[in-house]
Amino acid sequence: MPKAYVFTRYGGPETEALVEVDRPVPGPGQILVAVRVAGVNPVDWKLRTGYRRPTDSGEPVFPAVLGSEVSGVVEEIGADVDGFAVGDAVFGNTAAGGYAEYALLPAALTAHKPAGLSFADAATLPVAAATAYDGVRQLDLPSGSTLLVTGAGGGVGSAAAQIARADGVRVLALASEGKKDFVESLGAVHVASGPGWTERAAAAAPDGVDGVYDLVGGEVLTEAAELLTDRTKLITAGAPPEVVAELGGARVARARTAAVLDAVARLVVNGGLDPHVILRLPLDEAGEALRTVEEGHARGKVVIEVAR
Repeated sequence: MPKAYVFTRYGGPETEALVEVDRPVPGPGQILVAVRVAGVNPVDWKLRTGYRRPTDSGEPVFPAVLGSEVSGVVEEIGADVDGFAVGDAVFGNTAAGGYAEYALLPAALTAHKPAGLSFADAATLPVAAATAYDGVRQLDLPSGSTLLVTGAGGGVGSAAAQIARADGVRVLALASEGKKDFVESLGAVHVASGPGWTERAAAAAPDGVDGVYDLVGGEVLTEAAELLTDRTKLITAGAPPEVVAELGGARVARARTAAVLDAVARLVVNGGLDPHVILRLPLDEAGEALRTVEEGHARGKVVIEVAR
């Protein structure tokens, strides 16, 4: 039987286990993929603790497979699926977990992997890079303008900085001192987080800030809003919609389409986006991979190499 890394109930790392599971069967609109690489994201451990995304409905069936994004090879195709064939190299969002030898993907959230894109890089794109892309497109800042990204050292923030830079936008990256070299390697101007950060941001952008992509929420979001004259250019993926609405901004509007996956894949192939995969671990070390992300030690993307 195929293996999968699961959580058996809501809670901490003690709920996780590597188990044998039945091979999934694709339903209508779904693709069964033999997983090559699974991406690891903060939302994975948050879901384990009981966090519910706005799009979630119903209760999970335990054991629940961890993971939200994979790359791999099409193994089987469900009904009402066009444009894919067995043997195709693909990547996308998962329907029911991805830290596994086999995963189900909704065809509408799956894209073909370009030949110039590695399976490891492809597996990192559906969650963080796609969220970053959607937000940058939502802001629609012209070339030469200045964007402030809060929480710029994480997966979404680092991708947003690179995508904006590819559009000719100047990026101020709010991050800890420990991530200074990392964010500067993305072509961004580092702004040290902590008390007095708004003064440092204002000094780095004497002509003002034209947009804010927030990934922190809370007091940082409120302070960032004060740097803007046009609050419609304030978006967040780090705060509830009602909170940012009170400040005159909005949540990141997720497109959740294969077209966005195609777009971020092209950026990687063309050199405009580097996912910065910093750690690759096998499936039997999935717990260590998730701990690295959960404890905030990653300065790039962590992946699980299920098969080579």
